[in-house]
Amino acid sequence: MSAEFAAPRGVPDYFPPASADFRRVRDTLTDAARRAGYGHIELPIFEETALFARGVGESTDVVSKEMYTFADRGDRSVTLRPEGTAGVMRAVIQHGLDRGQLPVKLCYAGPFFRYEKPQTGRYRQLQQVGVEAIGVDDPALDAEVIAVADEGYRRLGLSGFRLELTSLGDAASRGPYREALQQFLFGLDLDEATRRRAEINPLRVLDDKRPEVKAATADAPLLIDYLSDDARAHFDLVLTHLKRLGVPYELNPRLVRGLDYYTKTTFEFVHDGLGAQSGIGGGGRYDGLMQQIGGKQDLSGIGFGLGVDRTMLAMEAEGVAHADIARCQVFGVPLGSDAKAELVGVAGQLRAAGIGVDLAYGDRGLKGAMKAADRSGARLALVLGDRELAERRVEIKDLTNGEQHQVSLDAIVDEVRKLLG
Repeated sequence: MSAEFAAPRGVPDYFPPASADFRRVRDTLTDAARRAGYGHIELPIFEETALFARGVGESTDVVSKEMYTFADRGDRSVTLRPEGTAGVMRAVIQHGLDRGQLPVKLCYAGPFFRYEKPQTGRYRQLQQVGVEAIGVDDPALDAEVIAVADEGYRRLGLSGFRLELTSLGDAASRGPYREALQQFLFGLDLDEATRRRAEINPLRVLDDKRPEVKAATADAPLLIDYLSDDARAHFDLVLTHLKRLGVPYELNPRLVRGLDYYTKTTFEFVHDGLGAQSGIGGGGRYDGLMQQIGGKQDLSGIGFGLGVDRTMLAMEAEGVAHADIARCQVFGVPLGSDAKAELVGVAGQLRAAGIGVDLAYGDRGLKGAMKAADRSGARLALVLGDRELAERRVEIKDLTNGEQHQVSLDAIVDEVRKLLG
């Protein structure tokens, strides 16, 4: 009996030509971080469940509803990573990176997993690029992290996005605000689950996406009105540095991120071309996370997570040009088995010289092989038949203008290099 398999629901495949755009987005966003001094870190796909429960927050939707958690063969509870910050902080603690030069500046990319209703731009396996700068509480560093994300988006050709930001304050800000917010929320007609959330972490209620809850909390007190003097001074400096960096922004005092560890600077990049799921990336500062997950120090950090899938949708909405999908620079067209054997060796020489090469495999005739060369996106075609082989020469055809000439097989690498520039 035969069976047809499909990718799990909410898990996208990326294959040509879309995979070229995927790589372009991922690489451009990570390159922007590397230019600012962020080194690469490769994180485990799964971690101990307690890391996320403690670091992300028990009351968040991510922990309470969305994590892929299971027992491994040793009956240990493990979870497919739903986000990157807790894993990076765990690695910093475990390997003593916090005992070296600060800040520790790290960049990562890869898949993350959340169980939620799949829809356009919201997947159960989502792809992100992230950075974390740990160990220094400096408003200039906050501005740098935001500017890195802004630069990445602009290098991709995006222009229709905006940066929204606010401050979620420090410990001195949170106490008075929590009291005022809870007093407001307990005066509403909330369902039992929402009321429990208001008791545990009232900020989470403001992150509720249900229209009836959003309407009921529209007049809730704003945290930015309760900032301590230190938190206010910190945020004002962040705004000053963003202006110096030329990064435009909009203040959004109602911005609430979906994870518990955020403090002070908090931001989100929004693209209105994506409809209801308008966020394409965001992040913020997190104080106290290191101690929450067992660190002996309590170092502050700042970071972001940028959605590769969402960014691709934003590029599509703006009509940004697609990435080059050429599989190779040179395409070999052998006419006969002896010619094919020769071109296999030539392909090896060219690849060793750093040139992308593909061949017409199978028993295609000239017409079919040249169609394959055109579809490959190659700049040059190498056509070799029995007569050319006997003369130790190969015909080179420029597929962009149709010009062609012959060159000695012994000089093929130098000639191809010259033609490709």
